[in-house]
Amino acid sequence: MTENEHHDNWRHGAAAVVTLTFDVDAETPILAQGRHYARHASTMSHQAYGPEVGLPRILALLDDLRVPATFFVPGWVAEQRPGLAGSIVERGHEVAHHSYSHRPPTSMTPEEERADFERALAVFADQGIEIAGHRAALWEASWQTADLVAEHGLRYDSSLMGDDRPYRVATRSGDIVELPVHWSLDDWEQYAFLPEPHIGSVIESPAKALELWRAELDGMRRYGCLFNLCAHPFLSGRPGRAEALRQLIEYALACGDVRFARCRDVAEDAAADPGLPTRTPRPPDADPEVYPV
Repeated sequence: MTENEHHDNWRHGAAAVVTLTFDVDAETPILAQGRHYARHASTMSHQAYGPEVGLPRILALLDDLRVPATFFVPGWVAEQRPGLAGSIVERGHEVAHHSYSHRPPTSMTPEEERADFERALAVFADQGIEIAGHRAALWEASWQTADLVAEHGLRYDSSLMGDDRPYRVATRSGDIVELPVHWSLDDWEQYAFLPEPHIGSVIESPAKALELWRAELDGMRRYGCLFNLCAHPFLSGRPGRAEALRQLIEYALACGDVRFARCRDVAEDAAADPGLPTRTPRPPDADPEVYPV
């Protein structure tokens, strides 16, 4: 069996599967750096551009190209903007859990992480939004995160980087599917810039991002991978960047061997794949004599 033939079931014969994911963070990543930023009108407008301008533009683009997507929404954003999550689902896309506050789990105590996780679930339950998956804020999952996902009946996580194909993660509450991510497929690394707080310091050309992502897709088509793109409406919703995203999707469609799917559907296919590997992530043995704090 070649590497490209391994785990073929979840791909349904496609050379690669594309999950277009959008983290609808709005103001939360900035407020997570300190609530005093709520006084910064320009910074808050920069973030509000995402749900108010970028998101409608991206939804229209997806309608034009007839491809599904998954939108990871912090509970705070859904709560502050009633109807936003429902409007995404009405277009045939998936809404998934992206914390409540966008504070990364690694910055919280286990009790704080649990409270934040459950508060977001309560928001979506109140709005009638069915949640199947989760993504940690900043992809900074703790060693407890996967247990919380499984304990609350979600089917998948998309925060870890242990592969470029789906895999099972064993937890105390049963297995979940991991849909792995990577910085090379995140538009934050290409476009994020603010003077304060520091969220990034580069504004790359959309042509460079398109070149990077096309190259990665070509490699993943050879190796039978999951192309899990992470974009943010306040970044990729800007006109030139939206055009690059459109060109990327058009390129993938023209390849003829790429399948587009929502994360929840890939997770369901992966969970049913008997060849999917199972991993039990655990902290490394960091000897304090070797690795002092």
